[in-house]
Amino acid sequence: MVAVPKPVPDTSCAEEPIVVIGTGPVGVRFAQDLYRRDPSVAMVIYGDEPWEPYNRVRLSSFLAGETDWAALTQGLALPQGPNIETRLNCAVIEIDRAARQIEDSMGRVQSYSKLVLATGSRARIPDVPGVGQANVYVFRDMSDTQRLFARRIRSRRTVVLGGGLLGLEAARAMQRFNTEVWVIENNERLMMRQLDQKASNQLRAHVEATGIKVWPGAAVKRIHGEGVVTGISLRGGFTVECDTIVIAAGIKPNIDLALQAGLHIGRGIRVNDQMQTSDPSIYAIGECAEHRGKVYGIVAPGFEQAAVAVHTVCGDEANYAGSLQATHLKVLDLPVFSMGRTGERDGLDLATLAVYEDKGNSVYRKVVVERGVLIGAMAVGECPDMRRLQEAVTHNRRIFPWQLWRFRRTGLLWPEEDATSVVNWPATAIVCNCTGVTRGQLGEAIAAGNCSVEQLAACTRASTVCGSCKPLVAELAGGSVEREPVRAHRTMLAGAVAALLFALMMLITPAIPFVDTVRTAWRWDDLWLVSLYKQISGFTVLGLTALGLLLTFRKRWSRIRFGDFAIWRVLHVLLGLAALTGLYLHTGGRLGSELNFLLMSSFIALILAGGIAALMIAQEHRLPPALVRRWRVNSTWIHILLFWPVPVLLGFHILKTYYF
Repeated sequence: MVAVPKPVPDTSCAEEPIVVIGTGPVGVRFAQDLYRRDPSVAMVIYGDEPWEPYNRVRLSSFLAGETDWAALTQGLALPQGPNIETRLNCAVIEIDRAARQIEDSMGRVQSYSKLVLATGSRARIPDVPGVGQANVYVFRDMSDTQRLFARRIRSRRTVVLGGGLLGLEAARAMQRFNTEVWVIENNERLMMRQLDQKASNQLRAHVEATGIKVWPGAAVKRIHGEGVVTGISLRGGFTVECDTIVIAAGIKPNIDLALQAGLHIGRGIRVNDQMQTSDPSIYAIGECAEHRGKVYGIVAPGFEQAAVAVHTVCGDEANYAGSLQATHLKVLDLPVFSMGRTGERDGLDLATLAVYEDKGNSVYRKVVVERGVLIGAMAVGECPDMRRLQEAVTHNRRIFPWQLWRFRRTGLLWPEEDATSVVNWPATAIVCNCTGVTRGQLGEAIAAGNCSVEQLAACTRASTVCGSCKPLVAELAGGSVEREPVRAHRTMLAGAVAALLFALMMLITPAIPFVDTVRTAWRWDDLWLVSLYKQISGFTVLGLTALGLLLTFRKRWSRIRFGDFAIWRVLHVLLGLAALTGLYLHTGGRLGSELNFLLMSSFIALILAGGIAALMIAQEHRLPPALVRRWRVNSTWIHILLFWPVPVLLGFHILKTYYF
């Protein structure tokens, strides 16, 4: 049984400052909230890095060159005031609990009334022979990032040890200079703790489509080299040559300072519900803290802990009851979400699982309901009601059978209008997962006069961590943020417009007339009168249509991974346009009668529906999201339904032609 310290009244002397050790996001959040609560408070803030506070969540984007230093530090400014002193690049080396003092690396002794440990965590280094050689790196802080900046230019093959969030992001960042990157994962699948087998398979297919090689279920036996890395050996006898290794095999809480001070520790620094350690004047928050036997390795629980610690330090009553671990990040630009009880080890024998898959758009979603209550949710790919799912899991919202039926059919628990409009969300729904800001809090900030994304970010800190909720914040503020178009959208747009115009032309314009004189040098009506020409154009249309069907197999059959799906989709549009052109030459623009009329009508309607779907996909970055989703779903389903009569009618058409 884990020993948890009980709340003890704090009898500290308020004349000494509050000392905060750690300038990561959680330590900064504590300092900001405390200063906002009491601007006259005296604080001394220690950070053992030379940099001003930065967002570790976005280090991979910084390494990949996708974000700059200003974005990395947004929302993390330490409070400034006459009673606040910041000591960066200065580590704390000792805590004297009896004297209520700490000693730093500069030899200074600092007294405290209350001490807040936000020391975070460090990379876990596996005990593998050869791990101490040159060109073996970890990826945890800015110093690590600076070293990788210098190394990635010269690396030809980099091996990343670890297929979790950090490992995959490190792999993407190391690809920038055409470096061959391998990800070696000890577990049987990527993101083992967050995703089930199907979701992980979807993620793996996406990762491998970017050119990163993934090797799950492979344990590293040895790192080869004589002072400099030359390769690794895996259990099973396999060897991989490489010149760089990045270790992303998990974290270890920084507990050395607490251990030296004699505080109670387990995996982390043990705290009670008020975030107090075994010494009531010392608090621990974030990745270094262990609460009720749990250490949280993500930032959102640390923010909740910081809020409780601020209340307790200020003499108010507050209790931390633990956090539901929620993963919401973009892994190589693919959104990944997991929250609550979703895995095989979560005891789901009595639970009902509902799954929705759209492999063509790299979408997989799962919800878990137990006794009518939502207890877990998971998604890979776009999930428009993700934050409402998070709110429902957090508050154990009731889910009805018809909602599960809708989810299996559409991937949404709630009607699409409710899911896509953040304005309709309940006030308790979390909009910014990273900072825990709800729609109600953003509504209050807007009512107070903060009417832009920038003002809301400064006021509430929403969208300042990973930035994925910025479109929702913009929607609440009545604005918008720039959305990225799909790949090859211009080519798709041109093909869709051409196909639509061509199909409409065949419907409303007269057919090409027959030649009315024998004196013409070229009888164009031979194209649809001479049997040989008709067979050539007819089988060309048949072949182009069959090629267009390959997109369906690429979309539905997970084993087919050749090529980028976006390129396949553009080819599908162009093949449809080419088939329509062949059909025009085959018929001279005549719709025919009876069976021929049905066949022509079905084919043209099929092209029209497909053209509208392609048009919406190509322009979705410029149109309202709800409109795009509604039209895409409807036109895509109409496109699929209209296709099925075509093979039947075409078969009868060929049979009739050759029979008679």
